[in-house]
Amino acid sequence: MSITIERLTGPAMAAALPALARLRIAVFRDWPYLYDGTLAYEENYLRDFAQSEGAVIVAARDGADIVGVATGAPMTHHADEFAEPFKRAGYDVGRIFYFGESVLLRTHRGRGIGHRFFDEREAHARRLASFTHTAFCGVVRPDDHPLKPASYFKLDPFWTKRGYVKLDGIVAHFSWKDIGEDEKTEKPMQFWIKPL
Repeated sequence: MSITIERLTGPAMAAALPALARLRIAVFRDWPYLYDGTLAYEENYLRDFAQSEGAVIVAARDGADIVGVATGAPMTHHADEFAEPFKRAGYDVGRIFYFGESVLLRTHRGRGIGHRFFDEREAHARRLASFTHTAFCGVVRPDDHPLKPASYFKLDPFWTKRGYVKLDGIVAHFSWKDIGEDEKTEKPMQFWIKPL
């Protein structure tokens, strides 16, 4: 079937939230996130996200099935851990539109959907007209981590091609439970930014 991409805002986001929760748990379980997610956490997190003014969900559908989702919302609507590094560096966080997750089933990768996820979120941020930058972050894992697959390749070249620049020294720390672990541990999250 052909893939369709739709941008959802306001009340229209609600219908995509169950698929987003399911995809976050499934996709982030893989390297490099190794996220041992729970539906209870996802429901709370996504309920807060859906109430953010200016938020967007970009959904990729294969027929009727949502196979990928990307999100975005004003940086001021995200956890303080994400905004603080920007504040310390002198950025006006009220002018940054933050891209949250971008999750896509492995079976649908390599078809340009990742680019569309960025295109649609950037277009949404421009339409809101109050933002000067878009930003996102990715977890940093050691190269010698025992669970790193030999076939893994970093997404840095993809992000650079999209016009994003790594913000050296602007790193947040966030905790979650890795698969196979009993407790949450803190991970560094490296930020990338692009002017609109």
